[in-house]
Amino acid sequence: MTGSMQLIREFCDRFIVPEKATRTRIFFPEANEVEFARNSTFGGSSLKLDYLTKPSLFEDFGFVTKVKMADRVKPDDELFLVAYPYFNVNEMLVVEELYKEAVVNTARALIVFNGELDRIRSGYYPPFFYPKLATLSKTFLPKLETVYYIHNFKGRNGGILFRQVYNSAFSIYFVVQSAFI
Repeated sequence: MTGSMQLIREFCDRFIVPEKATRTRIFFPEANEVEFARNSTFGGSSLKLDYLTKPSLFEDFGFVTKVKMADRVKPDDELFLVAYPYFNVNEMLVVEELYKEAVVNTARALIVFNGELDRIRSGYYPPFFYPKLATLSKTFLPKLETVYYIHNFKGRNGGILFRQVYNSAFSIYFVVQSAFI
């Protein structure tokens, strides 16, 4: 996800003033991505880097308890930016946990970057197999405000459906001779 990681860095450089950088925590999907970010795109940055999930066989079988998101949040954190939580369905459930435990009824803000929320909203994950995600689509996702929406259409004549701000008009771009029109 280096492309998304680079966009997140550009977003932070553009919109987060330097004095707030130490109070901004970026959550990547897994712990190994945090290490990669520190050694590449976010090298030398004062932004706090953290992770949503840490794959653990011991945790999967209940030998150790999961660390709550509230325990990983620091009192001086003001902004949480969650990077592309969509590959593992548990990632979005952890985002909801972060929202409930550290954002609700506070002055803190939460930004989900490239979350592919349309997969959850559209029923891509069948409710029978993913009941927690089905609940999430009714309880948590309606609270989120979409700022940018991009949907890629693949195929021989691919294109992009783009919406810059919620409630604005959609723009449709088609690929014609290797250029978007």
